[in-house]
Amino acid sequence: MRIHPEVTDALAAGRPVVALESTIISHGLPRPDNLRIAREIEGAVRAGGAVPATIAIVAGEVHVGLDDAALHRVATGAAVKVSVRDVAPLAARGGDGATTVAATAHFAAAAGITVFATGGLGGVHRGARDTFDESADLTTLSRTPVLVVCSGVKSILDVGATCERLETLGIGVLGYRTDRFPAFYLADSGHPVGWRVDSPAQVADVLRARDRLGTAGYGLVLANPVAAEAELDRALHDRVLAAGLTAAGAAGVRGKDVTPFLLDFFHRETGGASVAANVALVLSNARLGAEVAAAYAG
Repeated sequence: MRIHPEVTDALAAGRPVVALESTIISHGLPRPDNLRIAREIEGAVRAGGAVPATIAIVAGEVHVGLDDAALHRVATGAAVKVSVRDVAPLAARGGDGATTVAATAHFAAAAGITVFATGGLGGVHRGARDTFDESADLTTLSRTPVLVVCSGVKSILDVGATCERLETLGIGVLGYRTDRFPAFYLADSGHPVGWRVDSPAQVADVLRARDRLGTAGYGLVLANPVAAEAELDRALHDRVLAAGLTAAGAAGVRGKDVTPFLLDFFHRETGGASVAANVALVLSNARLGAEVAAAYAG
């Protein structure tokens, strides 16, 4: 791995660092705004008192922390979506890759970064009873010692089944100032969370207890719901989701291509409202991740 000097210095000094994924830059946000928003996400981490470490693969090499040229390359080039299983083949070919939650968590942990902020976690896809389609994010987190700050799982997934899998895999879920598990564009998925925390200091206490009690090998999810003013209208959400799932099925979209297809469908059919919600929640998660990392480092 190539770790950015600023990140190396922060880790060596015990200062807070927050890992950021790059798939949201290359696949989750529309161009050309994605580059500007990527810089804003890093800015939100800095505003929260931590050093941002956006993770990506550039010319076959893993970068933990991107300089501006590398960030521009990921945002404007042809980086492929890379989960853990894709890393070795892509690196061997010298390609560019944007890391998913799973791949980002893996490299964050390898670099010694505990806190990772993103938009939404991957999970169990609708129809998984027949397709067995489940994101590698879940199994990776079951063996990776990171805290993922996110707005629950993407609402295009089977949220109930995902919550069950999180429990089965031993991944703890903390609701940030909420007793309800969020669903990305929606603050309430209809499912509860088992534990509530109301401040970054309380989250840091959980991380310290995890370290002390020997459960640090498992990931944790800090579920931070989208703000009420940024939440997508539920009726609009449900209508667009139904239409998007139908369109994906008709187009034969499968596996890892489903999420970017549906995100793009939401963007078009909501007139950009879904992107506004996405940006708002990611910025919120980045700022919260920094505050948690600062509390933990302190």
